[in-house]
Amino acid sequence: MKKSFNVDSACNDMRIDRWIRNNLGNIPQGLIEKNLRNGKIKLNNKKIKSSFKVKTNDEINLFDFEFKETIVQKTIKFQATEEIIKENEELIIDNNDDFIVLNKSSGIAVQGGTKSKKNLVDIFAQSEIFQHTKPFSVHRLDKDTSGVFIMAKHRESAQLLTSLFRLRKVHKTYLAICHGELTKDSGEWNDDLTRFDNDKKIVEKARTLYKVLDKNSICSLVEMKPITGRKHQLRKQLYTVGNPIYGDQKYKFNNTDKAINKNLMLHSYQIKFMINDKKYTYTALLPDYFKKLLKTKRLRFPNS
Repeated sequence: MKKSFNVDSACNDMRIDRWIRNNLGNIPQGLIEKNLRNGKIKLNNKKIKSSFKVKTNDEINLFDFEFKETIVQKTIKFQATEEIIKENEELIIDNNDDFIVLNKSSGIAVQGGTKSKKNLVDIFAQSEIFQHTKPFSVHRLDKDTSGVFIMAKHRESAQLLTSLFRLRKVHKTYLAICHGELTKDSGEWNDDLTRFDNDKKIVEKARTLYKVLDKNSICSLVEMKPITGRKHQLRKQLYTVGNPIYGDQKYKFNNTDKAINKNLMLHSYQIKFMINDKKYTYTALLPDYFKKLLKTKRLRFPNS
């Protein structure tokens, strides 16, 4: 029995073994390797190795894949409850023929992963909004980052929006509450950020324009406009300059965040882009916990 699945834009350039774990469940690497060798997992009907990277619109083919059908069904079709669906539908900022825009909550992943029990793509796949189509994730937003997030409704829209993000024609504004006072009230960060992919060291250029909106001796409210889109870019850059974000459990100093902040104080506040000479601007209201910390730390946000 053959099953086929298409690779969406969010998984472009992902290893095939990682795609399988993200979409079919946390399957042991040895079992994945065995099925690839036996031709029970193919890419575009061709045998490949586990290190091969898939591309957008590639077709993953499963032939009598060696584990129980019930597990496949359970992991592919996420059983989101009506309550979870309704909760996330209430966060919608815009819903048109081509895409939806959400004010994403902190603590929920945008797409599936080995540590993500629930994610927006799977949740909205069960929603009536996508009754005759499926959601496409067109950009990234960390699980613990709140704010503006876009999902396309069909492949053409997904490809267009993905290209706009890739060509840096989508202008994003983030807000963060960070520890201490920044040295300068405005400027640009240019950094070489390091990450690792299967023990391979990768160094990437990262650029961000920033402006301090308010500050005191304890903390600062910073507006940031990333030029590049590196993983954890803003979190890493603020940590590097000595001002880690409140609630960041990864990029922090030992003497910060003594269990006082459960939420990451990083918010995707606004996104702007243009399609066919039409301007789109979407703004996400600040979460209550963000506004509460602003008040506690006596910081003022001009637009609140």
